[in-house]
This record gives sequence, structure tokens and C-alpha cells, in this order.
Amino acid sequence: MYPASSPPITVSVFISHSWAYSEHYDKLAEWFFSESWNSDGRPIQFVDRSVPKDNPIHYAPNDASLYAAISARIAQSNVVVIPMGLYATHSKWIGKEIQACKELGRPIVAVNPWGQERKSSVVAAAAADVVGWNKQSIVGAVWGLYRQ
Repeated sequence: MYPASSPPITVSVFISHSWAYSEHYDKLAEWFFSESWNSDGRPIQFVDRSVPKDNPIHYAPNDASLYAAISARIAQSNVVVIPMGLYATHSKWIGKEIQACKELGRPIVAVNPWGQERKSSVVAAAAADVVGWNKQSIVGAVWGLYRQ
């Protein structure tokens, strides 16, 4: 057990998202960044390294700039969370995120949104862990990969 005054463990999380499917991001962000978490009595502070809605990077002038911007956000992260909606299979954006994770050695937690039957095999194949749409499972997977 840690004293109540122990500094929090900081875990940086990048949540992949498409603004067209932002409800996935919104719920995941609520779970990670708006709730209190701890491990063995020590507080955990999850820090959001995702692309902010008010500062999108998809207006990058070319693919190289887009990749550099995505990589910079992922480089600041300990773990990347990617919802496995079928849209992810055809997304150039998510493909770049997966590529950056591989190059930077960042683990991916693939999340099956709300028990969706059709999901992205591309995301699942790249993931270190695949979990269902359950707050405890998702946070537990991120925490487990962070601790490895």
C-alpha cells in the first residue's frame, strides 16, 4: 500500500478515432480521463495524447506531414487504444497510426465497440491485446501493457 500522498503514476494514452465516429473516442476518453483510477492504492493518472478535436492534424499538406504529426503524438504515448469498428480497416489514418506504433514500439489495445459483430481484422492483427467494450477490461489492458 502506498501513502495517500504518493504521486500518481502517469500513463500517456493515445486513443485513435475518426471524427465521423467520435462517440467511441468520447466514451473512452470519459473512462480514462474523467474517472479516478488506482493500483494497489497508488493513484494512476491517464494523460490524453490523442489528436484534439480543436487542433486536428488531418489538414496536413501531404502524407509525410500527416505521418510525422501522428507519429509525434504516438511517441508521447505509452499505449495506443484503437476501436475496431469496420471503418478502421479502410482508414488511411488508422493505417498510419498502426505503422507508427510498430516503428516506435508502442503496444496497441484493440477495442470491440459495443459488441460489434463486424470488426477490423487489420487492427486486431496489430494489437497486443483485444478487449470488449467494457471500462474495466479496457483500462486493465492499458495498465497491463504499460507495466510490461
